[in-house]
Amino acid sequence: MIADTHQGRLGMGNVAQIFILALIISALSEWLGPLPIELGVGKVVLLPMIWALLIGLVLGLARKKMPAALKLSLESQHLAAAILSTALFLFIAKLGLLVGGSLPKLAEAGWALALQEVGNLVGCILLGMPVALLLGIKREAIGATFSIGREPGLAIIGERFGMDSPEGRGVLAEYITGTLVGAIFISLLAGFVTSLNIFHPLALAMGAGVGSGSMTAAAVGAIAAQQTPEVAKDVATFAAAANLIATTIGTYLTLFVSLPLAVHAYRFLEPIIGRERKQVVKKKTDADEAAGAVVHTPDLGIGMRFACWALVGLMVLIGNRIGFNVPMLEALPGVILIIVAVLFGDIIYQLTKRKLPAVCWISFIAMAMTFPATPYSAEVAALTGKVNFLALITPMLTFAGLSLAKDVPAFRRLGWRIVVVSLLANAGVFLAAAVIAQFFVHSI
Repeated sequence: MIADTHQGRLGMGNVAQIFILALIISALSEWLGPLPIELGVGKVVLLPMIWALLIGLVLGLARKKMPAALKLSLESQHLAAAILSTALFLFIAKLGLLVGGSLPKLAEAGWALALQEVGNLVGCILLGMPVALLLGIKREAIGATFSIGREPGLAIIGERFGMDSPEGRGVLAEYITGTLVGAIFISLLAGFVTSLNIFHPLALAMGAGVGSGSMTAAAVGAIAAQQTPEVAKDVATFAAAANLIATTIGTYLTLFVSLPLAVHAYRFLEPIIGRERKQVVKKKTDADEAAGAVVHTPDLGIGMRFACWALVGLMVLIGNRIGFNVPMLEALPGVILIIVAVLFGDIIYQLTKRKLPAVCWISFIAMAMTFPATPYSAEVAALTGKVNFLALITPMLTFAGLSLAKDVPAFRRLGWRIVVVSLLANAGVFLAAAVIAQFFVHSI
């Protein structure tokens, strides 16, 4: 059941509404399929996952004008956010299954995988910091450009500077921007850069491993959509390995390398290109605090988490059938194995008192299941291979879309300048990592 102080409000009606809407949106998005848009020298592709995110966002924004069945309350939107966090584990497990069977190939990548993380550390600063200062942003630039601003970034800045500081407001701006439009932005950017044929697909894949599940999923989908099925599988594999690095040691490198670098870059550049700061990030008002206290994203108990995995698994089976013509019964064993990897990883995470992120345990278990030396690894790889990883991405971003409207008021407070800087920081992480990987990827 749902373990939360607002548990009474989040009844079965909310749960049923969210899953029924998500199932319909996900299936409809797969049916609509990809829409390529030519942009001169390149193109962007609106994939089913983008349709799903946009449809969910529109439903949330227009909730007051919707009939009762489609009216998404704030409680339902927060529930969708909680389901998203849980459902992303399935995507992580699928990537881990791909990585396990490809570890020898990944070992050949060696330096490319190791050094691309440097791009994650410095890319956001190199691209975001100068623009922030040119736009008149002051110390908020440190929080907005030292990382992509996911949960670890919030914790690091909160502990170091406090969330009410300029740095805290900057990282909050990055977090909200990434939450609202990060997946759409990185998908369009990755798809456009891929279409230019400047980078090797595996270099782009390593650039996609930014340390955010939803953004990595969006970038991988956009890159893989323009590859052959075999190359698309390699794209997912290398992105998973890069994302695992960013999720584990990347957090510590962010704390000890990129944050000090951002502080020094600000001190050096601000007197040169900075100017009088305009108020682009407003502090929270008492009304904002009161509104935020009304509804919180719930914590899901183990029973609810398992129900989420099972129901999302059904969505994946339907999407896999519509988008990739794989019969549901044929793909069912693979989906069950993915859920098993997630379940055992989550149990170990709880038993070890959450000292290591759940995504790490899930990744390790999934990789072990397809590692060549593991008994029946070939059979596991064959069964899970019938589940296309793109079919997993659409449900993830469906829940993301259904949860986004709740963050729009905070998004409006940020001002366009800080949003531009946040998006440039996200672009810098992806592009810098891809550039570094490009130097080594041809030896793979």
